[in-house]
Formats: sequence, C-alpha cells, structure tokens
Amino acid sequence: MRITAVAAVFLLTVIAIPRLQAQTEIAKYGGEFMATGFGGRALAMGGASVAVAGDVTAAYWNPAGLMRMTYPEIGLMHEQRFGGLLSYNYGGVAWPFGPRYTLALSITRMGVDDIPDTRNALIDLNGNGQIDPNERLDPSKVTNFSSADWVAYLTYAFRANSDLSLGVNLKLINRDLLDASAMGVGFDIGALYRATEELSLGATVQDVTTTLMAWNTGRNELVSPTLKLGAGYALSALGGTITPAVDFDIMFENRRFASAFNVGSISFNPRAGIEYRFQDLFSLRGGYSDTQDLTFGAGIHLPKLYLDYAYGQNDLFSEFKDASHRISLRIVLEETKFARTE
Repeated sequence: MRITAVAAVFLLTVIAIPRLQAQTEIAKYGGEFMATGFGGRALAMGGASVAVAGDVTAAYWNPAGLMRMTYPEIGLMHEQRFGGLLSYNYGGVAWPFGPRYTLALSITRMGVDDIPDTRNALIDLNGNGQIDPNERLDPSKVTNFSSADWVAYLTYAFRANSDLSLGVNLKLINRDLLDASAMGVGFDIGALYRATEELSLGATVQDVTTTLMAWNTGRNELVSPTLKLGAGYALSALGGTITPAVDFDIMFENRRFASAFNVGSISFNPRAGIEYRFQDLFSLRGGYSDTQDLTFGAGIHLPKLYLDYAYGQNDLFSEFKDASHRISLRIVLEETKFARTE
C-alpha cells in the first residue's frame, strides 16, 4: 500500500513538472471553492469541528478524526445557494481497518449548471460584420455549459498511541470553466489529541505543501496553507451530552479585509459551536462561522442512519432566498462483522 501511494504521488509530480514552467503565482482566495467543508453536523456548529469531528466527514475537518469511527460509514450532502443558482454536493465512504488505521474517499462538486453561451448566437442585422448594440440573438444557436470544481480526498488515518491520532489527505482537483480547465494536487495533515476523557485538542494544516493548480491557459496558481486549531469539551448534562467547541483558522494570504482580524499578512477567523445530544437519538446545534455569521441545525438518529440539517446565510437580514440549507446523511454499517477490532 505504501509503495502504491508513493508511486501515485511520483506520477502526479512528473505530470505537473512541465506545467511549472508557465507563469506561477500565489492565488489569493484561490482555494475558496474548497473552504465550505461537508457534513450537516459540522456546518451547523459553524465549522468548529477540528477537535470534535469523528465520522466520515472528519476527512475534511481533521483526517485524524476518522480514528474515532467504530463502523464503516457512507456520507452524502446536498446544498444550494443563491436561490438554487449554485449547487454543492458531497459523497464519501470511510472504512476502519483493525485498531490502527482508517481509509476514506471523499468527493465534492461545486458548480453552476446550464449557463447560456451566446457567443455564436448574435445576429448581424445590418451586415456590417460587427455585432452592434441591440442586435438580437438566434435562440437556436444558444448553447449551455457548466462551471464546476471537483475535489477528491484520499485519506489515511492512523493511531500513534492511545491518546494521539494522525491523518493525511491527498487531494486531486479538477476545475472547468468553459474553455479553461485546471488540474491540481495538494495535501492536508491533521492531528487529534485526547487530553482527558472530556477534552480533545486538534490541529489541521490544509494545503500544507502549498497546493498547485495548473491551468491549460499557461497560468499556475498556488494555494497557501491554512492552519486550523481547535478544542472541544464533552460534558454530561440535561440527560444527554453538551459539547462546546472552538476553532481558529489562521491564513497567510494577507487577508486584511476578509477576516475577523489580522496581524500583518497573517489573518485569523474564529469559529464556535455547541451541540446538545440526547442519548444519541436527536441533537440540537448552533454556531458562529468563519464568515462571522450564525448557524443553526438539528440531527436525528434512526437505525443505522443519521440525518442532519444545517442552516446559514451571509446576512441575517437578507432575503430568505439567500440562505444556505444543507442536508446530509450518514449510513453506518452497525454490524459486529464490520466493527473495528481492538
């Protein structure tokens, strides 16, 4: 397995080397299409999940969190934004192997579909060889295209000792926008430490090696690393479990205006969340996201099935159509033959 992984990384590097001869520059906000994350539970808690994620969706928030899983899981999520203009979908599977490691595959697609392309549909009414103002379109010549960003996460998590777990993502990226397309390769690493039975500490570095995206136009973009630090505390109360969590996203892109605060070129965005879970039957959640907005959500546990809903919007006073509704589910193979062996 390790030999195969090394060979895959080597092959991707060889493919990417010729493209590095083109123009290369740091792309500020270049990784925003990967910043949403997935999973209704985490998103309802404002994304404060670096230290508390422990299911198939942990592959994004902290790959080391996959070591908390006991059974294999399948995860799905759907979201629409801007009145249904943009759609975001996620699918993933994670499988624990023995007491020491877990493997996972996650795929996301963010895209806008059915975009009209009118470049070849304009009618030159006066025959002057130019398209003048107010000249019409020929509907039969209007075509449609999609703009989509795909990301595949290949995750390997393992237990270093009884209190410390580690994980790594290999990210394969494909972006398409009409005549332009890009391919990219990146890595994330994560660590999860159980300080006490109640307190967990986590850290994730996304795009740790600076993710490369090579466009067919000759432009190369580099996505800077993002450091995520988090803590979560689980306490028994009100007949169930209350879990408050807090995260800090630390970025190095000189985001002076798109962050909560900054020190020079380093910017900081806090996240906070809280969950009340009643005997693993239902959950209520709230949070404060990195975009400084409130989030809400709930979850219900059916046999082998978890349903989660998360709500958020960029402006609490904007029209309801601008809100984001995220619905996710997890199918858990809760059978003894699939359980992680100790």
